[in-house]
Amino acid sequence: MNPEGETKRIVAFVSRAVRKTRSRGVVVGLSGGVDSAVVGALCVEALGPQRVLAVLLPSRHTPRADLEDAVALAKGWGVATVQVEITPIVGALLAAVGRDGGRLAEANLQARVRMTILYFLANSRSLLVAGTGDRSEILVGFFTKFGDGAADILPIAHLYKTQVRALATQLGVPPRIAQKPASPRLWRGHMAEQELPVGYERLDIILREVIDEGASPPSASVTAGVSDEVVRRVMEMVRASAHKRSLPPCLRPRR
Repeated sequence: MNPEGETKRIVAFVSRAVRKTRSRGVVVGLSGGVDSAVVGALCVEALGPQRVLAVLLPSRHTPRADLEDAVALAKGWGVATVQVEITPIVGALLAAVGRDGGRLAEANLQARVRMTILYFLANSRSLLVAGTGDRSEILVGFFTKFGDGAADILPIAHLYKTQVRALATQLGVPPRIAQKPASPRLWRGHMAEQELPVGYERLDIILREVIDEGASPPSASVTAGVSDEVVRRVMEMVRASAHKRSLPPCLRPRR
């Protein structure tokens, strides 16, 4: 990847999307992690700070350092911010529907509450929601359907996590954010790589080899330096999450 060339390409994409939809700008959910930092920086470069709204949506599981990083990024870009603590909202919903759904259901509820807030702010201001998903996490389904997977545009969905980190350096994102371990923070101590068969560096090699290059799983295991079982588990995640990357199934009209 050529970081400078990729920056220009994405900036043009964001500008074109906003112009085509006659929107006033974009809203970005800013978490303090590398993906949202890169998307925010690209949107500011594409549109200027006046047309970007950064939304901070902490919960009781959000470390103070993440919130401080998000605030510092927004301040450095000179963009307007809205901060909404989602814990009371999630609590009210759980009180209404019951708390017996289990940890994963509650975690996904948090992501969908964040999506609801982002879309409310976007709709009320004629903005597009700029999603922050990267190719690594989209391919293995590491996102909440109709939660953080919901967006009007996905500026970095074609880039693997390792590429996003490289782009962060090009964009001047502080190293502590560019190299911060990925985490949705949906429960205390939640870290992305705890739920993945392998770290992002090797995960990206597996995905690139099998999906982009058409290599066989055994060949990908050699290139990535992992076992055949790890590659099998990665590709099973890709297959099992296919429904997240497509529209809901429906019947065709009768002819």
